[in-house]
Amino acid sequence: MIKTTSSNGPAVLAVYLIAFLQGLTLVSFPASSAVLKQMHGFTDAQYGAIFLPQVAMAVLGAVAGGSLARRLGLQPLLWMSAVGNGLSQLALAASVWVMPALAFPVILAGTALLGLSFGLGGAPLNGYPPRFFPRRAPTAVVALHTLLGFGLMVGPLLAGGFGLAGWWIGFPLSLLGLSALLALAAATVRLPTDGGGETTRRDDERPPLHSGAFWIFVAIAVLYAFAEGTFSNWAAIYLRDAKGLSAIVAGLALSVFWGAMVAGRLLVSLLVAWIAPLTIWLALPALMVVAFLLLPSAETPLLGLGLFALAGLACSAFFPLTITLASERFPQHVAWVSSMLIAALMVGVGLGSFVIGPLREWLTFEQLYRISAFYPATVIGLALWLVARSR
Repeated sequence: MIKTTSSNGPAVLAVYLIAFLQGLTLVSFPASSAVLKQMHGFTDAQYGAIFLPQVAMAVLGAVAGGSLARRLGLQPLLWMSAVGNGLSQLALAASVWVMPALAFPVILAGTALLGLSFGLGGAPLNGYPPRFFPRRAPTAVVALHTLLGFGLMVGPLLAGGFGLAGWWIGFPLSLLGLSALLALAAATVRLPTDGGGETTRRDDERPPLHSGAFWIFVAIAVLYAFAEGTFSNWAAIYLRDAKGLSAIVAGLALSVFWGAMVAGRLLVSLLVAWIAPLTIWLALPALMVVAFLLLPSAETPLLGLGLFALAGLACSAFFPLTITLASERFPQHVAWVSSMLIAALMVGVGLGSFVIGPLREWLTFEQLYRISAFYPATVIGLALWLVARSR
């Protein structure tokens, strides 16, 4: 197994900073929702539809990444992911420069590139931390997702800051520059090629497509992502349009959501030393149910921010723990399983975000949040069934 030494420092830094970049770019389109709706005149249905290419390409990237990880290794996927992130931000910025009729197609291209880069990055971002820190694999994975969550938290603040300065386009352009630097770093640093509980020979074995437990993990990831996408991608629009709160409060709610997610992941990265990851994993969906049922009462700025903080805390470490537990269940296929769960996550986030748009024709946001409590409630049932089956 690989032991982390000072020579691993640049490699560790590159991997974890690309996770931070991934968070920044993932939230870039939701954080720009006001710009997309006001500057380009997107309807709710159009705004929801921009996440569909992200879903499709994330699945394609994850499926391809699982196979490419066995053939090419993880390092090429890492720098390709950084390049894709940068190109997605170029498209977001270019939507301002093109003809109005082309703005929507350009945004669709941007979310497609974002999904592809996220899918390709699933294997290296979840595969390298256990290789850097083989004796602390759950903590290493949760820490990486914490940094990704930190990017999700900082992104809306950066977008808001550039917007207040009257230069919103500086937001995607700054992410484009950061992507270029990290892509160069990922291509040049020396990264581990073996160890951490997974070898190339093992990874060449047949993936666990016929395992019922694997598909339960996939279903859990999709349902969780429905919940996360409903919380995050519509937070600002819900508080601004449905509750009549200010644009500043609405944008801050998204940062509060991701900030609470970061804090929760930091807390869990410490708690796993004393509490079994499985116990925490089972408890978090119950908090999601509570958050969904309480969000319709978000009538004041303080209550709205507090409830989105609760939602972020509830979501916090659930997905990284899902990857950790699935990887422990299938130790010969860590990169492949990670990629498939990333694909499942993007399917859930994209579809969960998209369906809100058409459903808004018939249901209020308050009704949609109450109905969405079904997602984490079902997760609890599937997780308990999985635990009972494994025992």
